Amino acid sequence: MLLQTALLIVALSVVGTLIAIGILLILFYFVGKHWFRAIAQRLFGLVVERLLRDKYSENLMELWNSVRRTSVQNILEISLRAEEGKLIQRPLGSPKPLPHYDTLMFVGAQMARLPKEGTIPVDMKVTLGAKAEKPLQIDIPLMITGMSFGLGLSEEAKRALARAAKQMGTATNSGEGPFLQEERDEAGKFIWQISRSEWGHSSQGIASADMLEVQMGQGARVGYFSKEPSTVKGKAQRLMGISPVESVVTSAVTPGINTPWDWPKYVSDLRSEAAGKPIAIKIMATGGLERDLAVCLEADFDVIVIDGAQGAASGASPLICDDMGIPSLLALVRAERFLREQGARKEVSLVVSGGYVTPGECLKAIALGADAIYLGTVPLFGLVHNQIQKILPWEPLTQLIWYNSPYKQRLDIPLASKSVANVLKSMALEMEEGVRALGKTSLSELGPNDLVALDEWTAKVTGVKPAYDWQD
Repeated sequence: MLLQTALLIVALSVVGTLIAIGILLILFYFVGKHWFRAIAQRLFGLVVERLLRDKYSENLMELWNSVRRTSVQNILEISLRAEEGKLIQRPLGSPKPLPHYDTLMFVGAQMARLPKEGTIPVDMKVTLGAKAEKPLQIDIPLMITGMSFGLGLSEEAKRALARAAKQMGTATNSGEGPFLQEERDEAGKFIWQISRSEWGHSSQGIASADMLEVQMGQGARVGYFSKEPSTVKGKAQRLMGISPVESVVTSAVTPGINTPWDWPKYVSDLRSEAAGKPIAIKIMATGGLERDLAVCLEADFDVIVIDGAQGAASGASPLICDDMGIPSLLALVRAERFLREQGARKEVSLVVSGGYVTPGECLKAIALGADAIYLGTVPLFGLVHNQIQKILPWEPLTQLIWYNSPYKQRLDIPLASKSVANVLKSMALEMEEGVRALGKTSLSELGPNDLVALDEWTAKVTGVKPAYDWQD
């Protein structure tokens, strides 16, 4: 209470000071307008004259030149590396402008094919892992991707996401963290991600899940990953089963896998624990995607999750974010084509993720062959909607949702879950409208012929007809 009162007093003092300065400036402007203009003009002239005469080695504009050439983000990351000489971690992915879905447009129904009335229902339901005894069925093709408790998000954030997913009849993913019973209690459809950590193969997670997802890689991370002991404390550390002096370590490879030929036995053994639930594999999309997919098919996974280079991870280094993998659009096209050529497209479900933020992008992905889309950035921004005043301008918005943030308890769970559910609902409604505008009534009716490409490159890589040279 004392701290809140002190902060209020400080805030009032700052506001009062700003008001006083504003009043003085207004008086100064109207009373001494001539002198005000003269002084301002003189100061401006001195600054410009200095900038235009100083050598580059002494000129402040050299900093501006460096920023334009290097970028603010690169300068920031140079400073972060210089501070401690450690591996830095960029949590929200790469800023690189990778090719995405902007150069694809839908072919709307109009004269030759009529659009559907707004009262016509659209079948948005999706079945994942159809060949499994107990396929995962969701009401919309949008799911909440794996974001881990402890290594990434707080319990409050995980509970809010799970509650929102249940409200929308879709699934939420545990991520790489330890099993959190409170998350499972809030969720409807629950996907347990079997990570490469010691706690990843949790009997609780496997037993309570509606689908299992083996995490071998993702858009912003493959290989070895470690955090210092001090960054994971409290409940997450206890659930991980590690002592306060241990580092949190994730192996580069799933335990038990020493060669690619070990995967079939791994999946077979896991299937005996899965009790008929679908088993998915999540991988980073790389230039060697088809080789990896061949191993996935040989191992007999029910669902393949492809994460493009636009994906993010709380512990990803800039190099992994910026310089590894291939864009989500290319990943989807190549994966769908390979599965079709292998005759496995109807048996194996395909889920995509990495950079999907609009209903249009998601619907285009479905038209190109995806069964469902994982969303990460969208629900994260939804979590903090109408709560930004609790943290800005002193801290970034993520401080409301990170596990190791001192502000995580400020997140209002009911409000956060309502906001995320609203986002998913709005996106689903927009996608329904798009399906009707195409003259169709089901997601399963969509295909590449519902799209045109705006440039030759997009037409070539996707196999979609070019908008500038249409031929039936």
